[in-house]
Amino acid sequence: MALPPVWRVMRVAIPLISVVGLLSVRPLGASQDSGSVIPAESRPCVDCHAFEFMQRALQDLKKTAYNLDTR
Repeated sequence: MALPPVWRVMRVAIPLISVVGLLSVRPLGASQDSGSVIPAESRPCVDCHAFEFMQRALQDLKKTAYNLDTR
């Protein structure tokens, strides 16, 4: 049974309107108080965090490998 033309349009329009509506809404937790923001000069960059994380992971791997070798 074929759908009437109005229902065909609505079948596409309703999800499209829903997606546009969801994209236009701002997340609730996105706003921050200006007093709680740490200045960029005093916080480490993302690359520094990644480098420190990789250094710790490498040290853990070295310790694990040494422990396996000594067994």
